[in-house]
Amino acid sequence: MTNTSSVSKSFLQAPAWTPVRWGLPLFLLFCLSGTACTVHRGGVHVEQGRRVEYGQASWYGRDFHGRRTANGEIYDMYKISAAHKTLPLGTRVRVTNRNNGRTVTVRINDRGPYVRGRIIDLSYGAAQALGMVDKGVVPVKVEVLSLGDNRYYKVGGQPVRSSLRFTVQVGSFLREENAQALKRSLASRFKDVYIRRWDDSRKVYYRVRVGRFSREADARLLAQKLEAARFSTFVTAE
Repeated sequence: MTNTSSVSKSFLQAPAWTPVRWGLPLFLLFCLSGTACTVHRGGVHVEQGRRVEYGQASWYGRDFHGRRTANGEIYDMYKISAAHKTLPLGTRVRVTNRNNGRTVTVRINDRGPYVRGRIIDLSYGAAQALGMVDKGVVPVKVEVLSLGDNRYYKVGGQPVRSSLRFTVQVGSFLREENAQALKRSLASRFKDVYIRRWDDSRKVYYRVRVGRFSREADARLLAQKLEAARFSTFVTAE
């Protein structure tokens, strides 16, 4: 889901030994990246060889209908899809509404949600399947069924594979000068500060980000340092 112009505050079935594109088993990929591998309330862990995440789900609809998603597809609110901040694009997950037990399988084609405490943003169609449209936000279980290859599509439909890298986003703006000002402030204290320009076919956003890492855990360590310096952050993949 495309975030607003403000400073941000805020894996079909695969056994544990299934190899993935990065050369590590599914279980090891997330354990070695620093993700907890024990069962606990909330957060990310492994259950029966699958990556599982508990948290809050929301949905996005008409305001984003027809806009370009992170993988280059055009968002259709009536289809079944979802946004996640860090899973590879193309990943398929099963989402369970913990209030009513209803489930839906979705493919990750977008990034978000950009609200602290929410772990997945569902299309309107997926939200309908879960019976959560009226509530808006519900507690869910998200199980990875198959990993995507993080492929995105250029304008015109040409597919491109992209290595999964994690970064920390500190702000997103509609005005480039505001993004440049934040970049200058960050660059005085942190390395590898850059602006990622994103055109969703309706608006252009200037996203201020810090660091590029192969491990999500490293990005989260940087986010902690940024938070200690009073910057609002979230970790996302690109």
